[in-house]
Amino acid sequence: MALVSTPAVVLSVLRYSETSKIVRLATRDLGVQSAIAKGALRAKSRFGGSLQLLSEGQAQLMMKQHRELSILTAFDLRRLHVGLSSDLERYAVACALSEVMLRFAPPDPHPESFDVFRAALDDLETASRETVEPLGFRLLWRLVSVLGFAPSIDACVIDGTLLPPNGGLPFSTRDGGALCTDCAAQRGATQLPPADRADLVALLDPTATLPTLDARHGAAHRRLLARYIRHHLAEGADLPALEFWMLRSWAAA
Repeated sequence: MALVSTPAVVLSVLRYSETSKIVRLATRDLGVQSAIAKGALRAKSRFGGSLQLLSEGQAQLMMKQHRELSILTAFDLRRLHVGLSSDLERYAVACALSEVMLRFAPPDPHPESFDVFRAALDDLETASRETVEPLGFRLLWRLVSVLGFAPSIDACVIDGTLLPPNGGLPFSTRDGGALCTDCAAQRGATQLPPADRADLVALLDPTATLPTLDARHGAAHRRLLARYIRHHLAEGADLPALEFWMLRSWAAA
């Protein structure tokens, strides 16, 4: 067995026995990994309360070739991200981000997705309340993109035709982005009005000012992003955290 130390974020925690837990970790150096934390449920466990959902730390993993389950020998806590529980909007976005990492990040080294995910949790925790919703769109689009599913918005995703910079935009979730007029006529697409197109462009650009979205436009962008994730990443898999975020039932309470 080889002992490996890597930055990690806890994506899920399951009770394994009377004394142990199985954790899924997003790691910077090993991709997404499953590990058993022996004795984690004991009163005097060396893990203490560190193995919480979305807690961040330095994981010590005992790896064995050809085994899917590693042994977590230590988890040196660095941050609990307690601010994510300050309201349901933050928590719902954080859980959706975690679900995307858990289901779709590779079990191999992919530092870029880990860095984007970890930075997203930081940004989400410290954002002002009024920017949490549009920031959530941006963070999810960013993670989807870095995982290799960035939507095309400047050129037709089918034939590469450059698109006019302004006006409405035919957008096909199935095809992975914008379509030119000819391809949209042949394949069908959702027509984004100019304002919605400008909002989407801003959400995909981490340097742009976050758009202000009313309830109707926020719901439209949420549906578009959720459909995109389901089609390109989920392939029929159940995504309860994404569903919870999309329904946003707390906003109607």
